[in-house]
Order: sequence, then C-alpha cells, then structure tokens
Amino acid sequence: QVQLVESGGGLVQPGGSLRLSCAASGRIISIASMGWYRQVPGKERELVAGITSGGSSNYADSVSGRFTVSRDNAENTVYLQMNRLKPEDTAVYYCNAAIQPYTSNSFNLYWGQGTQVTVSS
Repeated sequence: QVQLVESGGGLVQPGGSLRLSCAASGRIISIASMGWYRQVPGKERELVAGITSGGSSNYADSVSGRFTVSRDNAENTVYLQMNRLKPEDTAVYYCNAAIQPYTSNSFNLYWGQGTQVTVSS
C-alpha cells in the first residue's frame, strides 16, 4: 500500500523558516510529479509548489522567491523549504504525488495526511 507521510510543520514567528518533508513508501514503480498544496478553513486547497521527476518546478505567485521545492528521487521524498514566512502562510500543508504502484499499470494521485504550519508572533 502506497503512503505519503509528511513531517516538519509547526509554529514559527513571522520572518522565520520551516522545512517540510514528505516521503512516499510502499511498493512503488515510479513517481512522476510531486507537490505541495495548502488549505485554510473555508477556502479551497491551493497549489503552493510542484516539481517534476526531472526537477522542473513551479510556484504560486504568493510564495515565489520565498519557498523552494526539491526532491530526492532515490528516497522518494519531496521537500518544501519555506523562508521569510508570513502570517498569511498559515495553513494545513498537504503533499501529493503521481505514483505508479506495483499493483497498477497507471499512475494514481496520492495525498499526505497534512501538517499544520502556523506563522504567528
């Protein structure tokens, strides 16, 4: 069974930094795109950053220049380095990944359980 497990959330002061990690586990043949989304109560989940298997990345305008997404293909892990955090970055952050498991001939989209990031003084 394929799972995504996130870590690294927490409470940080404005201007501070956090690094989120998301590791995929299970019987995996291949992982295509990986990414991070965030959601606040009452709003839709929004894309924060994505990265392809080749390393090409894209970012939401609101985080461009402050956040960096990266991945370790050998470890099936995606990271989100968040710098110069602002109170409006407060949200539950979810990772997702397009994964081909051993039990399928196609790629399926998997989600992590979410990790809370709170930016407050």
